[in-house]
Amino acid sequence: MPLTAPLARAYPPVDAYRQRILPLRQRVDVVNAWLRDRLDNYLPELMAREGIDLWVVNTREYNEDPIIMTLMPAPAMSARRRTILVFARNADGTVDRLAVGRYGQKGYYERVWDPAVEEQYACLARVISERNPQRIAINTSSTFAFGDGLSHSDHDEMAAALGPELMARTCSAERLCVGWLEHRTAAELNVYPGIIEMGHALIAEAYSTRVIQPGITTTEDVVWWMMQKMSDLGLRPWFPPSVDIQAPGEGFSMDFSEHKTPRELILPGDVLHCDVGFNYLGLCSDQQQLAYVLKPGESDAPEGLRAALAQGNRLQDHLFAAMRVGQTGNQALLEALEAARAEGLNPQIYTHPIGYHGHAAGPTIGLWDQQQGVPGNGDYPLFDHTAYSIELNVRTTVPEWNDQPFAVMLEEEAALVDGAMRWLDGHQESWHLIG
Repeated sequence: MPLTAPLARAYPPVDAYRQRILPLRQRVDVVNAWLRDRLDNYLPELMAREGIDLWVVNTREYNEDPIIMTLMPAPAMSARRRTILVFARNADGTVDRLAVGRYGQKGYYERVWDPAVEEQYACLARVISERNPQRIAINTSSTFAFGDGLSHSDHDEMAAALGPELMARTCSAERLCVGWLEHRTAAELNVYPGIIEMGHALIAEAYSTRVIQPGITTTEDVVWWMMQKMSDLGLRPWFPPSVDIQAPGEGFSMDFSEHKTPRELILPGDVLHCDVGFNYLGLCSDQQQLAYVLKPGESDAPEGLRAALAQGNRLQDHLFAAMRVGQTGNQALLEALEAARAEGLNPQIYTHPIGYHGHAAGPTIGLWDQQQGVPGNGDYPLFDHTAYSIELNVRTTVPEWNDQPFAVMLEEEAALVDGAMRWLDGHQESWHLIG
């Protein structure tokens, strides 16, 4: 059974987390220690798993491969001129990390190019030839953008330098790229719950009378409060947050390309839905929760809304049960949808991996407009030590709203660790109440 720790504790104002958020200098130390651990201990395992002898990451300044900044120690902010990293697996399983560029990173990459002696691509060809690898991975992929960072011109120049014999040994590095990005180490998983907790605290305060005064506050006011609060704390939003309304006579469009209701003024009796996420220490959050604005004399949300949230929680349970190591994203999607429909639910699932990126590398588990499976991205399997945004909705009706259609839209972070899904910081099982 999935672990379902409730989101029951009262969160303090988000400013109370200010002391937990590290200064920039200390953040560099943390993320670089994580990088060294990943390079030393995980990369050799990953290259062996995928049967790759040598991996070339070739990119240029301001046209960066999407994977390059996760391989560079902080405080690097871009590639430098042409940056070429080479990872060469040895017979004993270790991996040599080489920089075929003007700038090496001591302790991370050994610089092997002397511009006074040879041209850069000639150096790359020499390094590869000396090692005589049989499978050379390059970042090209028709399925995953994360594995397709080698530009057309860089590919052509590299091919000319390596020649037909070595280029015949090249293969797509898409599974290396995805595997590198999606894997969460023990050290990262120790810290990730605290990052998600800060996101929950941000939402809890946004859904309070410290921020919202019904009849005066608008959804845009709440959006900008969240944006300002994240900026003040040094947390970087990775997408603009949103807040929208469902209310009697004002349903929510399930066409996600139109993600706003016409009314922005928040009134008693409204249901508020938010979507907010930020990046801290290189890891992203992405959360959606619901609040009810109490009408005079009310002390809780109507029973129909409470029942609707319980349906959303049941769909989360079904998806947790289907997310197993070795299952593809499409298999998990269809299994969870079948189980939910058998229980009488009307579900949609559009769950995605999360980590270095918000919509991160790994298996796609449904898209809101592709509920039969997602070819390619959805055929990738789930691996252990990976994290996900459990994003979904159940569509139902609310008796107190004359059986008006209602969408229970939820999103929370969870991890697949030691073969079992677990929430990183609980999930919403009761309504936020405003008033």
